[in-house]
Amino acid sequence: MTALLVIAKEPVPGRVKTRLTPPFTPAEAAALARAALADTLAVVAATPADRRVLVLDGRPGDWLPSGIDVVPQRGGGLDERLAAAFADCAGPALLIGMDTPQVTPELLLPALDFSRHDAWFGPARDGGFWSLGLAAPDPALVLGVPMSVPETGAVQYERLRAAGLRVGRLPVLRDVDTAADAREVAAAAPHGRFAALHARFTSARSARQDAR
Repeated sequence: MTALLVIAKEPVPGRVKTRLTPPFTPAEAAALARAALADTLAVVAATPADRRVLVLDGRPGDWLPSGIDVVPQRGGGLDERLAAAFADCAGPALLIGMDTPQVTPELLLPALDFSRHDAWFGPARDGGFWSLGLAAPDPALVLGVPMSVPETGAVQYERLRAAGLRVGRLPVLRDVDTAADAREVAAAAPHGRFAALHARFTSARSARQDAR
């Protein structure tokens, strides 16, 4: 039974996407996080998988589609929370974050096939990773990897290779962390909720500046 996991924070102002502020307000940053999460979950719901799970820090809201189980995050650091998410899986699992609303079912489908690979790795532009798939979820493959630093992805990839795993690589995607990231991701997926909200906020800000 293959599981497709999304790890996410509840989109609460001041708790999510704080690096978007400024130029966005905390409320706008949270709204953009909510839109990114909604886009991501819609893709997950449309992707064939035996089980779909949201690993959530916080409480679910009306942005959660049907057919997706919710489990709470466990652990302290991000490596511990990722390890706990994999530990709860009884079979192969692919985990993605809420920061890549440009993801599509076509991008995810290959990484749900573990017939030729023991692991899948999706690097992020900032040096991290946006996806990690394990045929045999082993928390030790994640625990101790330094998170949110430029070498996160390289360390995680080498951890998989050092374990003797056959690793398939997915395309590089850009996480939404900064305003520049948000602009590029919105352009890459112009028809999603995230892009529409980004355009609305950007247009309103430009109009306020012109009115001064």
